[in-house]
Amino acid sequence: MGGKANALSDKIRVFNQEVISFVEACSDEDWQKTCAEEEWPVGVTARHIGAGHYAALDLVKMIVGGEPLPEITAEQLVEMGNAHARKHAECSRSEVLDLLKSNGSRLEVYVAGLSDEALDKKGHLAMAGGEVSAETLLDLVVLQSGGQHFQSMKKAVA
Repeated sequence: MGGKANALSDKIRVFNQEVISFVEACSDEDWQKTCAEEEWPVGVTARHIGAGHYAALDLVKMIVGGEPLPEITAEQLVEMGNAHARKHAECSRSEVLDLLKSNGSRLEVYVAGLSDEALDKKGHLAMAGGEVSAETLLDLVVLQSGGQHFQSMKKAVA
């Protein structure tokens, strides 16, 4: 509802559409190629974006609602990602596309409905160096970190 919220929602939508288009265009061989940074297959890395990074929605809802954020260390975050990769090593393209579409849409719609004041609300996230606004958290988790994973996927199939 706010100008910043609409702009951020648009960025998330464009990012998600780019990931979806990439996943749809992957050959079966590309789907299994290993991303150098993560040491996960392309398909698993795409699933990680849709299931893990888009789950930032839950953290944003906590910030907006004035709830404390969970204390997660960088080491815990890496282990959670690796556990996800092991658990979903055989994920299918249709499963990943469903996650990207549903979770991406849910995130986009929620963000678009926020006021600029809600985006400015802050919560404590030690991993991010202390206080972080809902807007900054979305940028860091979805667009920057998710974007790094996406770049890694593109490099793997290049």
